[in-house]
Amino acid sequence: QVHLVESGGGLVRAGGSLRLSCVATGDTFRRASMAWFRQAPGREREFVAGISGTTGSTYNSDSAKGRFTVSRDIDLDMLFLQMNSLKPEDTAVYYCAARQRMGISFDPSPYDYWGQGTQVTVSV
Repeated sequence: QVHLVESGGGLVRAGGSLRLSCVATGDTFRRASMAWFRQAPGREREFVAGISGTTGSTYNSDSAKGRFTVSRDIDLDMLFLQMNSLKPEDTAVYYCAARQRMGISFDPSPYDYWGQGTQVTVSV
């Protein structure tokens, strides 16, 4: 059974940093496209950043560019999101998602696996 487990969320002041981690177990994700999504209360789940399993290219949303960096450790089946210069509007539950043997999608629908989410709260 496949599991994605996120960690690293928490409460931080505006301008601070957090590093999210996601570990995948139960299958190999060497060729999976993996991404971070987030969902704030009352809002739809939105793409934050991801890495294509087919090309290795990274993608960032406009809100993440210049502040967030996505990376992965293929050998450990882990995905990371380094978040710097955090803003209150970054407050959300952050989810790790995986899509086997397909490219990155900015829409959450095509992803096969999801973690349970980790809360990120940025105070003013």
